[in-house]
Amino acid sequence: MIIDYTILKLIWWILIGVLLIGFAFFDGFDMGTATLLPFLGKTDAERRVIINTVAPTWEGNQVWLVTAGGAMFAAWPLVYAAAFSGLYWAFLLVLFALFLRPVGFDYRSKLDNQYWRTSWDWALFAGGVIPSLVFGIAFGNLLLGLPFSYDNEMHSTYTGSFFDLLNPFALLCGLISVLMLVTHGAAYLRIKADPSIAVRAEKIMRLTAFSTLLLFLLAGAWISMLIPGFVITQMPPTDAAAMPLLKHVAKGPGLWLTNYRLYPWMMVAPLLGCMGALLTSLLPTRKAYAPTTFILTGLMIAGIILTAGFSMFPFVMPSSISPTSSLTLWDSTSSQLTLQIMLIAVIVFLPIVLLYTSWVYRVIRGRVTIEQINENPHTTY
Repeated sequence: MIIDYTILKLIWWILIGVLLIGFAFFDGFDMGTATLLPFLGKTDAERRVIINTVAPTWEGNQVWLVTAGGAMFAAWPLVYAAAFSGLYWAFLLVLFALFLRPVGFDYRSKLDNQYWRTSWDWALFAGGVIPSLVFGIAFGNLLLGLPFSYDNEMHSTYTGSFFDLLNPFALLCGLISVLMLVTHGAAYLRIKADPSIAVRAEKIMRLTAFSTLLLFLLAGAWISMLIPGFVITQMPPTDAAAMPLLKHVAKGPGLWLTNYRLYPWMMVAPLLGCMGALLTSLLPTRKAYAPTTFILTGLMIAGIILTAGFSMFPFVMPSSISPTSSLTLWDSTSSQLTLQIMLIAVIVFLPIVLLYTSWVYRVIRGRVTIEQINENPHTTY
């Protein structure tokens, strides 16, 4: 069966959004946990407990990032090319930070030396906080628009620099990203870590959840009053080939709120982000609520990411210097055949991945305790 090209484009916008949310949910709690590692663990045994809550699964969690990058390459080749050329140094920084994770997890406890282990603790911290910060900064710059343009022969030119990305609004988004994932990591430790660590993780979780809420509201007010948005004023047929320059785009204050006026149901995203953060900070401290808070932090993450996606829809990568060159889901996608073949692959393999992931987490369910670490010093991370 041949699926309509326009519908395929919309389906792949949804699927890439699902992959990004999946990455933030699964890899987010182990990056948040790594960010907390040097501060939450008071002794070497406690730090090993924290590491062992996520070390068995971090590689599988990171597959969500690899899959999202691959899907973007195949479904949105123009976006992939423009993003990875303009944001090259930022993504390279993320890559080098991620290098620290496998080495840190595998070698941190190989030597019984305090300096060695402390150094790897901070390396794992860097491997958690740097990607969290850079991904948030990237989202902030997408909302601002990136300084790229196309000529009539579709040659792209990027005029910005790495330090241009470190503007105040983008740094605010980066801080939201870090706090959001730290909250999620703390909620995970509340379920998985030794009770003595879980109590401290809960205190951090409440503080960072409320901080995330406040900064999220600040970013929303900033966007509504000071950040110019984009809107398409004239669009070629949505089943046309990838050619961004055929459309007309207007830029002005408050335009990122247009979709919420046209489609009020989209307000569910910011409400989900706000309520998830608020309830996480206010839910009672009883142990029975620990799984609930983890679900709430996941909903908070989904709501915040969806808020950015719904605000920008149908834009994927706006241009600050040439609005017409902005890339949307309608004019930056691969061919109909490519999207359809990829969709078949997703239908076949995604359920298998989800079933396997569910099985893995079922096998490793239960807390990691200090007693387990002391009894198995050579078989744990």
